[in-house]
Amino acid sequence: MKIIDWYILKRFLVTFMFTLLILIPIAVAIDISEKIDNFLEHADLGFYQVVDEYYVNFIIYYANTFMPLALFIAVILFTSKLSNNTEIIAITNAKVSFTRFMYPYFIGATLVTILSLVMNHFVVPNSSIIRKKFEKEFISNRVQKNDLKYVSDFSLQLTDSTYIFIRNFDTENNSGYDFTSELYDGLKLKTKLVADNIRFNPKDSVFTIQNWRLRKIFKDRDSIFSGNKIDTLFNFTPKDLIYKSALSQEMPSDELIKFIRVSEKRGVKNLNAYLVEFHKRTSLPIASYILTIIAVALAFRKKRGGTGINLAIGVAIMFMYVFLMKISEVLGAVAGVNSLLYVWMPNFFFGLIAIYLYYNARK
Repeated sequence: MKIIDWYILKRFLVTFMFTLLILIPIAVAIDISEKIDNFLEHADLGFYQVVDEYYVNFIIYYANTFMPLALFIAVILFTSKLSNNTEIIAITNAKVSFTRFMYPYFIGATLVTILSLVMNHFVVPNSSIIRKKFEKEFISNRVQKNDLKYVSDFSLQLTDSTYIFIRNFDTENNSGYDFTSELYDGLKLKTKLVADNIRFNPKDSVFTIQNWRLRKIFKDRDSIFSGNKIDTLFNFTPKDLIYKSALSQEMPSDELIKFIRVSEKRGVKNLNAYLVEFHKRTSLPIASYILTIIAVALAFRKKRGGTGINLAIGVAIMFMYVFLMKISEVLGAVAGVNSLLYVWMPNFFFGLIAIYLYYNARK
């Protein structure tokens, strides 16, 4: 690398960090203003606990979320300054092509992309577990807590031939009622177990069923057994009953992939909310390259209005990207659609814009 490459790369990273350090305190200040009443409601909640369990993980989450925005703004700011100071004119007069000029930018974008990929796939999910637990205990309202606590009218395919049905289950108390387990041989029902109540014992992973009735179906007769209480094993846990898209944010990518595969085998019909979360963890970091090209192409040539006009155009494009990304996430979570295509749609669209601006800037 030449001296000019190190100069641009250093400005790239310093401005990126500076922009990120500006955005994070703003997000923290807004969040404090919204949640200060929740904190004050709990007399036993100390300052250290709020900072350590919530805001440290809050900063990790939003620092990762703001990375593309910080990158985009940073590139526009310092590239516009290079242009206004006629430094880019001196570089182009030295027969440096636009493609060669982009070299240190791509190195910087690669470093940010690698950092964002590691954060998205491993660091943020583990951090979200602590943050979500704190929110559930001290911030979430009663309705939100009950939504996560109770599961109603739930069915699950445990194996190719075993299905369970539960009328209602309390995931905090690990108990439910109106439980049914059915075993099939092809399309023929072989056994059916019905119980009025079911309770899970986390200590030994055993289910206790009460007022149970077991029906075994043979070719020429049926046999019915019943009892008051019995301990048995099933190939699921209460955690498997909670299919909420928010839970995907708390799973590292390897655990999320395993969860999706197991759920597919169990016959869960719509896993697109989980697939959207998994695909987004890669698509958003890769957007760093696209946004870098757009930002450099916009700020490469000196404009009347200077940095201000470049920043205004850049912020408008960035908000268009975020808006399209949110729409694609919602559409991608709908059952029956290709979630991968929808999640990557903003990158495809803005990738075309980046290619156009790149070739236009080369002229």
